[in-house]
Amino acid sequence: MARIIRVGVTFPPDLLKDFDEIIRKMGYENRSKAVQDAVRMFVSERRGLQEEKGIHAGVLMMLYDHEVRGLESILTHVQHHYAHIICSTMHIHLSERDCLEAIAVKGDAAEIRKLNDELSAKRGVKTLKTMFVPA
Repeated sequence: MARIIRVGVTFPPDLLKDFDEIIRKMGYENRSKAVQDAVRMFVSERRGLQEEKGIHAGVLMMLYDHEVRGLESILTHVQHHYAHIICSTMHIHLSERDCLEAIAVKGDAAEIRKLNDELSAKRGVKTLKTMFVPA
């Protein structure tokens, strides 16, 4: 039997409340199994993203809090740096604080990965999903 390792995770209260509500509706009996499944999906998605090579096209969907000081300027700077692979962007105001940005990309998979990693690491970026296919 595989050894189990216990880890501690901190959550903002609203995120934990949403997580608990979703896993309850899905029928999970406990948080541990749901967190394990979420981590497996993250690892699977990232591993696929890390292993792709060649020219790809796709969309990065980014949800962020525009009230985080300096974030919009940082995001604009990063996107200007990757102008050679960014084809288009669409900005959607979701609420007083939250914005959704769809970034269409086409270029080398390694460059798309770098853009993805730079954006997702910024404080205030709540989530970033990347879908891309060989072009």
